[in-house]
This record gives sequence, structure tokens and C-alpha cells, in this order.
Amino acid sequence: MLALGVPAIGQNQPQPPPVKPGQQPQTEAEAAQQYQRGVGVFINRPLTQVSKQADALLDDLEGRGCDFFYNEAHPKTGLVRDRAPAVGRSLGRVASIAATGFGLTALCIASKRNYLPKLQCEERVEKTLAFLLEECPHEHGFLYHFIDMESGQRMFGSELSSIDTALLLCGVLTCRQYFEGNPRIEALATTFYRRINWPWMLNGGTTLSMGWLPDLGFLKHRWDIYSELMTMYLLAIGSPTHPIPAETWNALQRPLVQFGGINYISGLAPLFIHQYAHAWCDYRNQRDLHANYFTNSIAATRVHQLWCMIIGSKFSWIDQDLWGITASDSREGYRVWGGPPAIGPLDGTIVPCACAGSLPFLPAECSHVLLHMREKYGDRVWTRYGFVDAFNPKANWYAPDILGIDQGISVLMAENLRTGFVWEQFMKNRELAHAMREVQFHPDPDVNSQVL
Repeated sequence: MLALGVPAIGQNQPQPPPVKPGQQPQTEAEAAQQYQRGVGVFINRPLTQVSKQADALLDDLEGRGCDFFYNEAHPKTGLVRDRAPAVGRSLGRVASIAATGFGLTALCIASKRNYLPKLQCEERVEKTLAFLLEECPHEHGFLYHFIDMESGQRMFGSELSSIDTALLLCGVLTCRQYFEGNPRIEALATTFYRRINWPWMLNGGTTLSMGWLPDLGFLKHRWDIYSELMTMYLLAIGSPTHPIPAETWNALQRPLVQFGGINYISGLAPLFIHQYAHAWCDYRNQRDLHANYFTNSIAATRVHQLWCMIIGSKFSWIDQDLWGITASDSREGYRVWGGPPAIGPLDGTIVPCACAGSLPFLPAECSHVLLHMREKYGDRVWTRYGFVDAFNPKANWYAPDILGIDQGISVLMAENLRTGFVWEQFMKNRELAHAMREVQFHPDPDVNSQVL
């Protein structure tokens, strides 16, 4: 059976392990009784703390990543492979709509940085948007999680995915802004957004369903706990045609966890939940009624680093120079693992996108780890498309594939650290600005004084 980047949501979807007594996340009210300053309180480091050597690495990482998103997309449909081999010819036909969303954004980066000719990128974007809108199967504007990269047909019985459609939409709207002046791209992107019926995905509830299956209907699980869902809700609230009530934003659970004296909002999930919401939407220097989410992700990344140092007692190669575990490939297939608390059958596998996707949060530390990886392990981890998806030094195992979503978060966050380009383009979308006003985002007066 082909292992895919993210399992389709359904009966086999990995679930978090049971919470041990005493480890239950606190509610906001419970945590607020202990901390006057609120959640996510940590030093907000500047975004320029990287060496010239690290910046050169990130430039190379981005260029190779953009090659992945151009080469591993179908030239006629623009749909991006879910995964591709680090070496050799790609034969798989499985495309991921989330990877395609990252890929559309990568084409903007490639054009801006001249990794690829601008006209070439613009033509590919136009083809992709036209196929997505005019030929790709959908229901109420939502697309299937995994589809055939040539035909767009549903694969593996995957669900219509609310979150993956949202990640795709993020890429679509980034292209609308970057290629402003191309009337066809603007029209296709706007129509794609306007077609999505977000209230339908509420299915009569106060939070969005995780998806829908033709034979079974809506999935029983909902996007109701803090995770990568944040930007999806803003897109839904800001929809010009089918918005959901702004009250859904406050209906989301924001449980608080504590580790190493740091209190922060988090679900029991891998580190990537603190990365994806920030790939396009710029939450810096502002907060809503609950938290400063950028500072919260700084805290979550620091906590993950500290936790890695602790589990380094079991895996001697994990230290200040080499850390980072999030959902990835493993020797036994795809794994949803990380911590704290420990999730999944941890075996010391290192996942480069854990640090690459957190570059804006801990610039110096994360870029240092990436440099160390490349310098110590060389072409075992560094390939034509950048870092392999994961590796285990003790087992001498290096993942043979590159995963589109892991490549995507690495490329986008590297660019956001270096220039803020993706944030700048995406935040030009008027619908996002409207949604953020609706849920009461406002400047954070304490952003520069938030210390542990």
C-alpha cells in the first residue's frame, strides 16, 4: 500500500493517545488564575537572528523546494504530487490539494526570487487555477484530500477535506495578490473562493466538520480545538458569498498546557499545528480576545526544543545541535508523532521540517539545527529537493521521499523569516482583513515586553 503524506480522515485516522491523569489541558479560565499576563508569554525574538551562512542555506533550501513544486506537478493540471522520491524518476499519480496550495505559493516565491522565470510561473499558476475551478470534482466548493494528478478524480476513498481545501485556498489567494494585473488569475482565484459554501461544512453545528464522504456524509469529528485551523476559520468568516458567523471563532476550544514553566495554548498534537496557521496569515504584533498567536507559537517551539533535550537521554544524537520531531515518514510508514506529551512510537527519528517550519519563531536556534544537519550528514539528508523528509542516524535510515506538505511549510517559513513575503502578499486579501476585524484582532501593546 502506498504511504501518503497525510492519512485520509476516516476510520484509520491516527488519534491522540489517552491523556494521563493530571496531564489534562487546562481551560483558559483555570490558567488565567495563575498567570496574570495570559498565555503564550515568552521572549519574542527578532526575525533577523540568522548568520550569513544560514541565510545562504535557506536560499538554497527555497530554490530546491521551488524546483520540487514545479517539477513534481502535472504540467497540464498543476496538481502537485503528495510525495516524490529524493532520487530518481517520479512515477506516482497521487496529488494532494494541500501540497498544491503550498506549491502555488512556492511559484510566487520562485518568481519573486528568480528561481524560475516569472512568465513560466505565471503560466503554471493560470493553468492550475483553471483546472481547479473548471475540471476538478468538488462538492459545494470543497475538494477531495487526495486526487489523481492528471484527471483530478478522487483517490483512496479520501474525504472532501475542509482543512486541505483551506490550505489550497491560501495558495490561490496568494497568487491572486502576487499576480495582480493578470485578470484571468484574479478572476479564477476570486471565483474559486466565492464558490466555497462554508455554512454547509458547519453541518448545523457551531464549528466546521473535518470533512464529508459521498457514501457516509459528514465526518463525526469537527475542527473545534486549537490547531492548524485558525486561518481556515478566518477564510470562512471573511467569505464574500458564504460566510460563517464570527461567533464560531470564540466557540473554538483553546486548552492550555504547561511544560518547563511555560503556559501556552495547544491541542495534544505534533508541532506542525503551531506552524501551518502562520504560513500565510501574519499574526505578529497583534492579538484577539484570547492570545497573541505568534508569541504562542514561539512558546510552543521553545517547549518542543526543551522536550527534545529531555528525550535526548534516550536518543543520544538528539541535543542542542539536532532536534525536531513532527508528523513525518518513518521506517515503518507515516507517523503522527512528537510532543510534549510524547505522541506516537518515538524512535529518535529527526524531522527537518520541525525546525524549518518554525524558523520565524526561533530563527537562530532553528537555522543552526538545519546547518548542522547538512554539514554533518551531507548528501544523505540533502538532495536535489532539499532535506529528506526524516532520518534516523542510529539506524542509518534516511527517508527516500520528499513530502509535499513538509516541503511546503519549510519553503514558506524560510521566506517569511527572510523577507515576510508570503505574509505580505496574503494579508493584502481584503477578506482576511475583514475577518480579523470581525473577530476583534487589535495591536498588542505588550508584544515587546512578553518575557518568561
